[in-house]
Amino acid sequence: MTPGSMQSFESVFAGKHILITGGLGFIGSTLARRLAGFGARVQLVDSLVPEYGGNLYNIRGFEDAVGVNISDVRDEHSFRYLVRGQDYLFNLAGQTSHLDSMLDPFTDLEINCRAQLSILEACRKYNPSIRIVFASTRQIYGKPDYLPVDESHLSRPVDVNGVNKMAGESFHILYHNVYGIAACALRLGNTYGPRMRIKDARQTFLGMWIRLALERRPFEVWDGHQLRDFTYVDDAVEAFLLAAAADSSNGRIFNLGGHGPVSLKQVADLLVELGAPAGYVERSFPPERKQIDIGDYYANDDAIRRALGWEPRTDLREGLARTMAYFREHFEQYV
Repeated sequence: MTPGSMQSFESVFAGKHILITGGLGFIGSTLARRLAGFGARVQLVDSLVPEYGGNLYNIRGFEDAVGVNISDVRDEHSFRYLVRGQDYLFNLAGQTSHLDSMLDPFTDLEINCRAQLSILEACRKYNPSIRIVFASTRQIYGKPDYLPVDESHLSRPVDVNGVNKMAGESFHILYHNVYGIAACALRLGNTYGPRMRIKDARQTFLGMWIRLALERRPFEVWDGHQLRDFTYVDDAVEAFLLAAAADSSNGRIFNLGGHGPVSLKQVADLLVELGAPAGYVERSFPPERKQIDIGDYYANDDAIRRALGWEPRTDLREGLARTMAYFREHFEQYV
């Protein structure tokens, strides 16, 4: 398969039954739009809990091409029904806030750990031939021992969210190894783009920066010398599609990265150039955030490049410009 080829993806997904958990969220809705365009029969599952990323506006313009089930991944009874007859499961539902996971660890446990095991049990019992791609996170690495971080790096999460996401990921690989379920995991870093959550920093700090920039208010940059890499949402979706389509991804874990590391201050300067008239202020990490900060992080994503032919296509300037343009037009639907 040629990576990104419309014809190639159509041949894989046209007419297939596809379930996306967290389907009304940022990445899930972008993925749903692509799959619907290939002629797939897409069912979205989302709880629409206000603290998480679901937003019905995310599917505006193609809502008639997908089904929507307002359900919570913690409802194991509904998933016994939902997984039946599905060819693919893109398992993106999760609690993403690192700080919230420390303030309310049991909710994070229920969503990111127990619910994942429940979904896998439903697949094992009612649809063992399903193919699953799980959205994992670079947070499970904790503070890096070396850079760039590859998949062999020790997993040492610094917060409850990282511990539970690590368990959720491990369940998926275990169910592949023991029960033969075709499952893999993508460890996402800082994914950004249109439809991301910008009302607060629960999904990513960059969302809050964009909101304040568009409100013509200064945003805060904590420790601007820190290094990160960023993945534009369309590139992340490409990785999900490639991972689902390839037998070689079964049982594998892949990092996603970007076009290389940049400092947070460089990202902030780009936003100012693209239309943040009030600029930004630099400050130190608040104490409650510093305790769970991982310092510099950027990924070695050679494994997915070699195995699946994936590579990011959208550089940071272009991705931020598209993101700012989208939210300028649709701002009221996201705040």
